[in-house]
Amino acid sequence: MLSLAALFLVERPTFAKELRLKAEQGAKIRLLFGDPAGREAVRRSEEEQLGKGTVAARIRNALAFVRPLVDVPGIEVRLHKTTLYNSVFRFDDEMIVNTHVYGFPGAHAPALHLRRLSAGDLFETYSESLETVWAGAKRATF
Repeated sequence: MLSLAALFLVERPTFAKELRLKAEQGAKIRLLFGDPAGREAVRRSEEEQLGKGTVAARIRNALAFVRPLVDVPGIEVRLHKTTLYNSVFRFDDEMIVNTHVYGFPGAHAPALHLRRLSAGDLFETYSESLETVWAGAKRATF
């Protein structure tokens, strides 16, 4: 997952329990959130006219939901300072790409459902983007 906060996901009452169970069953889970102290959080708050500090607060809230998962084998949480043009939620050979539209929150922007296919490279393009951000991100410390 590559996002700033993804509150719609982490606020689900069963989210942490489901991820813990998946990790115990052998799944490798990588969660990549925006750094609440980063410039992107400030910029996005301004662009979406949310009020100073709103995106950073959302990120901190999301991190509170995943904090219990930090020491679970198979789950890794990192923070990025990247300017996001989209959020990426990847599940094996499928992904949801939530495009970012200037001035709109993610919930009001289009989302694409992609599948890895033998022809075409759209899936791979977004996968490479996610991997690049992951490689430059730092492990979340709580």
